[in-house]
Amino acid sequence: MTTRAGLLREIAAAFAAAGLETPEREARALLKGGLGLADIDLVARADLPVAEEDAARLRALAARRADGEPLARLVGRREFWSLDFSLAPETLVPRPETETLVEAALALFPDRAAKLRILDLGTGTGAILAALLSEYPNAVGLGIDLSEGAARQARDNLARLGLAGRSAVIVGRWAEAIHSRFDLVASNPPYIPARDIAALDKEVREHDPRLALDGGADGLDAYRVLAAALPGLLVPGGRAVLELGIGQEEDVAALLAAAGLSADGPARRDLSGIARAIVTRPA
Repeated sequence: MTTRAGLLREIAAAFAAAGLETPEREARALLKGGLGLADIDLVARADLPVAEEDAARLRALAARRADGEPLARLVGRREFWSLDFSLAPETLVPRPETETLVEAALALFPDRAAKLRILDLGTGTGAILAALLSEYPNAVGLGIDLSEGAARQARDNLARLGLAGRSAVIVGRWAEAIHSRFDLVASNPPYIPARDIAALDKEVREHDPRLALDGGADGLDAYRVLAAALPGLLVPGGRAVLELGIGQEEDVAALLAAAGLSADGPARRDLSGIARAIVTRPA
């Protein structure tokens, strides 16, 4: 008989042998996600048996994780801004560094009762838009993504989080179909130079959608499009917050300046000290 505790030890040992940095934590997360358990179920009810079909399924998932498939892909979910998001093959896995963008946006508009109009370009799972709407209960938001699958997933996530009444998600190429102006525009665009994608970690290059990674030859293609579009998207006093890749602050600031947009000082840095979120406005 396989118990929860026994399966946890078995999978943690397999993860340790595969060289994962936090094998027990990942094993616990896999069991919780795969069996629909809470932390208490792995502590107070550790000796309960696991059905053999469930054990076999979890061992198969563990083998995929040991081979480099992201845990979030295996369980189909990821937390961002203390909210839970379902994933699709067409979406990136939301990452902690992107919370820096949300923090930068919140600092711009400290009045949480503000009736903001928010635009999220390249919305993916809808994580950024949902995080902002959760902080601004009087705001409304629009997400746009080129991928129909990503847009569908964003709609589902927003609805499950109770935000469908204040949001909409459409399929489109950046802001080409938009004829409105917004108080806040946010975007985490693809910014990896095409030549660098092959050198990314296996978890990223083999499991994240290339459409959400590939920023063109120099990684700046999306920023060129955004810089050209932003002057027509922002209301007077409006702000845009863009996520940056490593070492891109100077180049992106130059593209924005050439389009008549001023950076509001240095980019906000993430917990690793990387310039991660640049804030801009019409000059």
